[in-house]
Amino acid sequence: MASNSIDFKTFNLVAPFVVADKKPVLIRGRHGIGKSEIVYQIAETLGLPIVERRASQMTEGDLMGLPSVNGDSTSWNPPDWFKLACEEAVVLFLDEIDRATIEVRQGIFELTDSRKLNGHRLHEDTVIFGAINGGEHGAQYQVGEFDPAELDRWTVFDVEPTVKDWLDWASENVDGAVWDFINNNHNHLEHEGEFEPNKVYPSRRSWKRLNDCLVKGKLLDTEKPQPAVYNLTCAYVGFEAGVKFADFIANYERVVTVEDLLVKGKLKKTKDFSINDHSAMVEKMEAEKIFDKELPQKQLNNLAKYFVSLPSEVAMKLWAVMGAGEENIKNTLGLHKAKVKGKEVRDYFVKILGG
Repeated sequence: MASNSIDFKTFNLVAPFVVADKKPVLIRGRHGIGKSEIVYQIAETLGLPIVERRASQMTEGDLMGLPSVNGDSTSWNPPDWFKLACEEAVVLFLDEIDRATIEVRQGIFELTDSRKLNGHRLHEDTVIFGAINGGEHGAQYQVGEFDPAELDRWTVFDVEPTVKDWLDWASENVDGAVWDFINNNHNHLEHEGEFEPNKVYPSRRSWKRLNDCLVKGKLLDTEKPQPAVYNLTCAYVGFEAGVKFADFIANYERVVTVEDLLVKGKLKKTKDFSINDHSAMVEKMEAEKIFDKELPQKQLNNLAKYFVSLPSEVAMKLWAVMGAGEENIKNTLGLHKAKVKGKEVRDYFVKILGG
């Protein structure tokens, strides 16, 4: 991640200040990272409808509207989407601006600078968002560069989302098997580095598209591995990820779930876990928000047995996740007092803190 790049969590913290000032926001970043998704989420938060236009598909007439002659004078009739943005408060989202013609991009100058086009002014509560692939990664795409005057009319955010950004979003938007795979294989979420021509690579968007296909086809609901999973995965996210994911799904019954640990107490399934495996399990607990409710004593007892088996750094990570839960006081106190082999978990804490 470049020094001036931010993740989506940070973007969500700072972008509202720009939106409140009714200044246009430009999101720069690689393809498939969720630029459009975040704009739609912001629109939902604002309670505003979204008007999306692909600048790459627009002509001057699509942007500026068409003239009409009345006697000796000519007036410009705005296109329907712009007329709506002038009459009502909306989120006006212009995507793929750096793939647009220079004429369209120059027309957007007045829109981003003065909030008007050809005398028609945006509604006072309409906000403008734009998205492009340019910036640091621009050389990898067939896009046009923005000159200083063009950039100066935007508030520019270079977004490089973290894996956690995707996992937080995906916990409610993809099948658990897909989530588990990425949680255990961060390197397969998306490609980093240069792209070879005509080669299929994974992206955050392509994993969601694969997920939707597999779910609709009910290919993840059967105990018997489905051969189609491999072919479909290769088609959506490429060969390397396809091989790894197909093998993961074929052996998915061996994947340890949070329910296995807390409800069923199957601690033996974690016997051969590495530190990364344990860390992934803690992340799974966080994603499932299990500490947002008070855990029954039986589950706390199982959690205690798991807790004392953890490497110290993972144990502290679990403790931090518990502390962030809505029922943190009840659960952390319950864990602290739980006993494993006659000793309270608090004794294990003393051992960790004592080095």
